[in-house]
Amino acid sequence: MDTDRLMSERLRAVQARIDAACAASARPREQVTLLAVSKTFSADRVIAMADLGQRRFGENYLQEALGKISECATQRPDLPIEWHFIGPIQSNKTRPIAEHFQWVHGIDREKVARRLSEQRPARLPPLQVCLQVNIAAEDTKSGCSAEQAPELAALIASLPGLRLRGLMAIPRPQADPAAQRAQFAQVRQLQERLQAQGLALDTLSMGMSDDLEAAIAEGATLVRVGSALFGPRGSAPAATA
Repeated sequence: MDTDRLMSERLRAVQARIDAACAASARPREQVTLLAVSKTFSADRVIAMADLGQRRFGENYLQEALGKISECATQRPDLPIEWHFIGPIQSNKTRPIAEHFQWVHGIDREKVARRLSEQRPARLPPLQVCLQVNIAAEDTKSGCSAEQAPELAALIASLPGLRLRGLMAIPRPQADPAAQRAQFAQVRQLQERLQAQGLALDTLSMGMSDDLEAAIAEGATLVRVGSALFGPRGSAPAATA
């Protein structure tokens, strides 16, 4: 089977999973957006997926992403691709992120938030951002704690170069759907507490290839899917964000 046909079938399969999860949760389908995680895959693969109608792409590795953004724009300036940075952010790498992405999902500390706001070009609209929460307090993952979230969310919401949209989380992998849902429910409940404090949040970025159904059941509005769309990944680039 050729690559384009396989990608088309994978995209339809993922969309069908999202359709079914929304129906099972009695949620309107338009409430859930698919973000195609294209890290380690080429610009040609992104363009092929975009030609199938998938226009939102997430990248984890900055240098790889910048080259891919440039290549896609050069090859197909007609494609309106929306780029999301979803990886950990080093404070000395914020400028190119602020300049080249429409969304950032991984803000987890004040210094990074302030730098992104200050470095967002005035000609561009505010950067759409999510606060990353380490809901399971895992040492190997980025994200602020649930206890830190209210103060940091309020700070982000006050910065002129940013628009705080909601929360992002990468819960601990769980095989049991009930255990998956329990973690996603904690993220949703935290967002509800922040909304009750007056923050206008509309985005829950949570759920990936193996657990998107549980995430949608608990209110995810954006699911980040890579391997189910593009297939198995090769080794990650050495240069990260």
